[in-house]
Amino acid sequence: MKQDNKLLSFAGEKWSSELQKDEAEDAQSGQEKTFMSPPFEDTELNINHPYYDVARHGIIQLAGDDNSGRKVITFSCCRMPPSHQLNHTRLLEYLKYTLDQYVENDYMVVYFHYGLKSLNKPSLKWLQTAYKEFDRKYKKNLKALYVVHPTNFIKILWNIFKPLISHKFGKKITYLNYLSDLREHLKYDQLNIPQEVIQHDENLRAKQKGKLPPVVKIPPPRPPLPTQQFGVSLQYIKDKSKGELIPPVMKETVSYLKRKGLQVEGLFRRSASVQTIKDVQKLYNQGKSVNFDDYHDIHIPAVILKTFLRELPQPLLTFECYDPILGITSVESSLRVTRCKQIVHGLPEHNYVVLKYLICFLHMVSQESIYNRMTASSLACVFGLNLIWPSKGTASLSALVPLNLFTELLIDFYMNIFNSRTVPGEILP
Repeated sequence: MKQDNKLLSFAGEKWSSELQKDEAEDAQSGQEKTFMSPPFEDTELNINHPYYDVARHGIIQLAGDDNSGRKVITFSCCRMPPSHQLNHTRLLEYLKYTLDQYVENDYMVVYFHYGLKSLNKPSLKWLQTAYKEFDRKYKKNLKALYVVHPTNFIKILWNIFKPLISHKFGKKITYLNYLSDLREHLKYDQLNIPQEVIQHDENLRAKQKGKLPPVVKIPPPRPPLPTQQFGVSLQYIKDKSKGELIPPVMKETVSYLKRKGLQVEGLFRRSASVQTIKDVQKLYNQGKSVNFDDYHDIHIPAVILKTFLRELPQPLLTFECYDPILGITSVESSLRVTRCKQIVHGLPEHNYVVLKYLICFLHMVSQESIYNRMTASSLACVFGLNLIWPSKGTASLSALVPLNLFTELLIDFYMNIFNSRTVPGEILP
């Protein structure tokens, strides 16, 4: 024990000196001022949130999905206040509280290192405790940990903890020197990147000017194909599909999953090969037939369905419903289903029909939860942000509670919510 304490003490001195070197370099390049920006405050956060004292800083954020439909969690060091203003034990509890909502699904973490200073750094002992606290439950479905803007400090930290970190976990860590490197791994525009980190990235690039390859200009988007399914509106698909209300890709994935996937454990929780998903999307967009039996993976049609919803130009529940849905938690429990019904019945006719078709299917999935373990609550965690998102930026972590609750109510009370409005030509799974 004494030897461990000595080692921890020596390591603590080493990592503190490396942090001080980082700070000195920032000061020389004039970046220290970027750390002094106004503190971030999450305006959507309810003061009754169990971790309000930590969550209000916005250190941990949900940032949509990656290219495979996996949830992305970001951790921004620059939003950590000085240590005397932040209870690091509470921070660890809040991190676990956040991840607990997603660890049953595949997920990834983006760690923005810039902004970690002597003033706000947690202790080495805290880091050691944190690694031990995150047992197999958390590590199993973590598919990638991206460390953005690593410094020598990170290398020192890695050497300290290398004996504790398994080889398998180590392979999940990727170091990225610039923000642009994130684009090949996830949907960059969905990330809520702190302004300080963006400024730091620009400063790094300015220092490296002449050493970096030229930025490749992205050609303007091509007009959609007549058979396009992804990234176009429901109206566009309807017009090109002889007036069919349910998009072909949705009809085919739901039909396949209904026949072969209802009792598959963890349906909609797993990801699939990025390249395979791109290939299937291409087939659909070109109007070619897709036989999911050829892929021998039930999770491919599940990911395709989520991807279709996520790539709609406007969410299925529409931007206009975002704020009313956020207000669902302030409605008395006994009146929430009625409120859901009011919101849903106010949707445009086409959106209503497609939503009813989808929720009818998800209700079927939830009815088989004894086999697939996908209750209405589990499905809501997966589909909430695929049905509704804000018109600007991404939904904050605090918005997830009402968004997921609304989705759960739709699934649980499907018969009640959708029974009184019918539309000519609508079909059900």
